[in-house]
Amino acid sequence: MTPKKLDAAACGCEVRNDERKATAVDPEIRTSNLKRLRRIEGQVRGLQKMVEEDRYCADILVQISSVQEALHAVGRALMRNHLRHCAAQAISKGSPAEAEAMYDELLNLIYRHSR
Repeated sequence: MTPKKLDAAACGCEVRNDERKATAVDPEIRTSNLKRLRRIEGQVRGLQKMVEEDRYCADILVQISSVQEALHAVGRALMRNHLRHCAAQAISKGSPAEAEAMYDELLNLIYRHSR
C-alpha cells in the first residue's frame, strides 16, 4: 500500500514544481549530515580501491559494515527531524485524513529503515 501524499501546509514542508522540500531542518543537523555523507563518500571510494587491489575479503566486508552503519546514522538523524517537524505538525494540526496519511508514511519509513 502506497502512503498518501500530504499537503505542504499539513506537514511543514513546501511543494515546488511538484517536488516536496523540507523547511524546518536545523542548520546544524544539515551540516552534520552533509559532513557524514562526505565521509561516507570517501569510505565508498576506499572500498572501490580495496576491490581494485584485490584486498582480503574480510577486510572489505568490515568496511562495508562501517559504511552501512554510517548511512544508518544519517537516516536516524533525518528520521528524528522528520518526526519533530513534519510528522508532529501533520498529526497535531492536520485533518484526521492527513494524520492518518502521516501514520502510514511513518510506518513505511520505519519498516524500510529497519531492514
